Amino acid sequence: QVQLVESGGGLVQPGGSLRLSCAASGFIFSWYAMSWYRQAPGKQRELVATVTPGGRTNYADSVKGRFTISRDNAKNTAYLQMNSLRPEDTAVYYCNAQVNSIPYWGQGTQVTVSS
Repeated sequence: QVQLVESGGGLVQPGGSLRLSCAASGFIFSWYAMSWYRQAPGKQRELVATVTPGGRTNYADSVKGRFTISRDNAKNTAYLQMNSLRPEDTAVYYCNAQVNSIPYWGQGTQVTVSS
């Protein structure tokens, strides 16, 4: 079955960096777009970034120029490099794949930006 497992979250000071990873299994990874979402306390889950099978990327305006999404099809893994982190980036970050029109989610990884 489809599985998505995130890792790499943690506590970081404002201005710092983190790299999230999403290890995927149970589907042909290279065929599908991969996305990162986040959900802050009391807020709706929001789309952060997407990378298509061909490597095209899209970002939320709030993270453009600071975050970079990428994928390694040989490792069945998607990444989110987060630089210049701000307190407002604090959230649980989720990996997402829509396989055969069915959305799948990882368990989430907590990112906390605080001094």
